[in-house]
Amino acid sequence: MKNTTLFTVCLLIFCQLANAQNDTMYIMKNGNVIQKIAIKPSDLDSIIFYKPTSTNNPETVTDFDGNVYNTVIIGTQVWMKENLKTTHYANGTPIPLVSGNSNWDALTTTSKAYCWYNDNINNKEPYGALYTWAAAMNGANSSSTNPSGIQGACPNGWHLPSDAEWLQLITFLGGEAFAGNKLKETGTAHWPSPNDKATNESGFTALPSGYRFNYGAFLDIGNYSYWWSSTTFGSMDAWVRNVAYFSEEARRYGESKESGFSIRCIKN
Repeated sequence: MKNTTLFTVCLLIFCQLANAQNDTMYIMKNGNVIQKIAIKPSDLDSIIFYKPTSTNNPETVTDFDGNVYNTVIIGTQVWMKENLKTTHYANGTPIPLVSGNSNWDALTTTSKAYCWYNDNINNKEPYGALYTWAAAMNGANSSSTNPSGIQGACPNGWHLPSDAEWLQLITFLGGEAFAGNKLKETGTAHWPSPNDKATNESGFTALPSGYRFNYGAFLDIGNYSYWWSSTTFGSMDAWVRNVAYFSEEARRYGESKESGFSIRCIKN
């Protein structure tokens, strides 16, 4: 599979080079300047751009509950385009539903639990469920390999991505500094206005699903998304990936295993 489209662009397209020792390269989109970079033209003879490509995938995947998920090919990886909604593991074992702040606060790092944001099932669509790390992993040990080999809460044939698999995705999309906007859904149906830098060129279609803090409070629906990885960060925490309404970045954090975060599954 071809992962990138190669564009070689002469400096004269971007830079005013006449009689200049130093100049500025303007990166444009839809007629607007989105970034300016100071350059010394005498040090360069060309600029090579690698544009990440994604492919909408006709394949869908169905979980034990009957929820159907669309998928997308990004580089060599195949991702769900939606957050996981299942309330059962692939073998039919139920994942415990935990409602109420005090009940969630009583959970430990080994507690399997899920909830809907604000304990309201109406948030199942389009945001999916929020899971503790133990629920996401279905009791498996940490994995940092690529692929992780951890099915966890994902349907058969799919698995919970490791931190290394998230890094592969983020790197393919240009690195942490720029990948966030390429992951986020465009428009203001879910993200706050103006959301004008989001492109969703990856097809990942990230929505601001918020999270549940380890003491039970719900936070940041409409503003942030967080997704579990299969990789621990110390004994109490695990790595998550995050995108935010105000940032182009796709950040990495170590978060409490007792918190409730979203899951995006990746194909085996």
